[in-house]
Amino acid sequence: MPQSTLVRERVLSLLPVPVSDPQLDDLLFASKAEVEHRDPDALGISVTPDRLDLLSEGGLALYLQGALEVARGLPPIPAMGASAPVTEFVVDASVDRIRRWIGGFVVRAPADAGIDAGTLAEAIRFQEILHDSLGRDRRAASLGIYPLDRLETPIHYGLEPLADVRFVPLDGSEEIGAERFFADHPMAMRFGALGREGDRCLTLRDVRGTVLSLPPILNGREGGEARVGDRTLLIESTGTRPQSVRESLGLLLVVFAARGWSFAPVAIRRAGNPAEEYVVARPAVALTAAEVHDVAGVALPAGEIERRLGRCRLSARPHAGGWTVESPPWRPDLLAPIDLVEEVVLAVPLRPGDGRIPPSTTRGRRRHETTFRRQIATALLGLGCAAPHTSVLASEAAVARLPGSRAVRLANPVSAEYAVLRDRLLVSHLEVLGRNTRHGYPQRYGEVGPVIVADPAAESGADTRYRAGLLLASETAGFADAAGAADYLLRTVDVVAVREPAELPGTIPGRAARARVAGEVVAEMGEIHPRLLSELGVPVPVAWAELDLTNLYVLAGRRDTA
Repeated sequence: MPQSTLVRERVLSLLPVPVSDPQLDDLLFASKAEVEHRDPDALGISVTPDRLDLLSEGGLALYLQGALEVARGLPPIPAMGASAPVTEFVVDASVDRIRRWIGGFVVRAPADAGIDAGTLAEAIRFQEILHDSLGRDRRAASLGIYPLDRLETPIHYGLEPLADVRFVPLDGSEEIGAERFFADHPMAMRFGALGREGDRCLTLRDVRGTVLSLPPILNGREGGEARVGDRTLLIESTGTRPQSVRESLGLLLVVFAARGWSFAPVAIRRAGNPAEEYVVARPAVALTAAEVHDVAGVALPAGEIERRLGRCRLSARPHAGGWTVESPPWRPDLLAPIDLVEEVVLAVPLRPGDGRIPPSTTRGRRRHETTFRRQIATALLGLGCAAPHTSVLASEAAVARLPGSRAVRLANPVSAEYAVLRDRLLVSHLEVLGRNTRHGYPQRYGEVGPVIVADPAAESGADTRYRAGLLLASETAGFADAAGAADYLLRTVDVVAVREPAELPGTIPGRAARARVAGEVVAEMGEIHPRLLSELGVPVPVAWAELDLTNLYVLAGRRDTA
């Protein structure tokens, strides 16, 4: 879970009433945040990924104001109006190939003293949290904070030759060229590929040529160093995904909105296109009383629903049959009515004493199918198998070992190691074999677990099925061991199958088979091909058997095996 260490005094200073540690824990019980550690000066907070706003002092304070009912509805975000500085991004078409999207807004401090050290530190700390989480380590989006009073607009965003770029890095004291920066600077070594194409790099400059930053790598000191006392700041985001750019800007705004800063959007001009701008308002979501009742299970009065939404710092405008609910820019998780219903339900936390046993003479028990699978798992333990408990997610390399696989690929995987949904346990169990070559043989692995198979008739295009898999690696392992293990597991549930030869991915031709019951395949078995074993570094033969428990359960009959 995302975490941050917040300054306790900055959170409490935004609350009009004192809050003790037990009371704080109680208030956070109903939220998606919890205190991981605390000391007199700091609070360690962890949150679920959809409530990143709670990782800032301002965002957490806004939530606590609502939970304490000392404030309700959307916090005001004052607009600068006619006093807003004329600011715009002029975007060159050259950026389209590597980092097209940009957005921004201007914020102004409510006092002449400008930004204080605590707020500046909070904004920078929260900016880095957003880089690592929502920004996907700056790939999808990155943020910049600049002193607008020391710049001259418009701001130009483009791709320039390295030889034409010289600036003082934010952490440096002397001017250097971009070629040296990309060759030597640690930030360029880590993020340089995200803001460079060949011998050119991305830049943000004002009309005087001052370098604000080399997105998404590092700010320049002259134009990109916000300092204590700056009254007007430019907040900018660039990225490869427009949604990530919008959401990161909206989340960072909470730092300033919580302390009464005023706001103005920045226009974006591209050649041949009408002006765009970052919009602070989010589309309103319609909510009906019936939707609340269907999920909450109780009929809440209209006034109670509005009160709960107000506690969540949301504003609800009533209309016939329901409400139109407005959410702030730092709540990108509120997309549909079900999200609002969740807010209503969580606004008043459930307590252990609130639970009631339903008026029924029966009590819950395990489903028959679960008991059936446990019976097979127990049989695997009886065969001396260690249970590896593998993930349904697998790597492309693991699936590629078994040619002909119809495994489902994820459209947007978090990493190459978890990019495919396995369609058989063998995919994961071969990985287990490869990781344990340092141990002696024989080795036995057996597991009951889910697999995902492609199914065009399913709503998601795939179907979850359960299988039981067994691997035996030993000097004497062969097809007879695989067939014997499959027969034993089938007899455990009083099933006798007909075995037929088959060519199966990853097995030796002529040494593999399928088992059928009433024409349905319930098991596959065979010897693993030496080529695969050589790639994995396994020095002994391996026998494999795998049962389709989803098919087998239906064919064996829905008997109560408890």
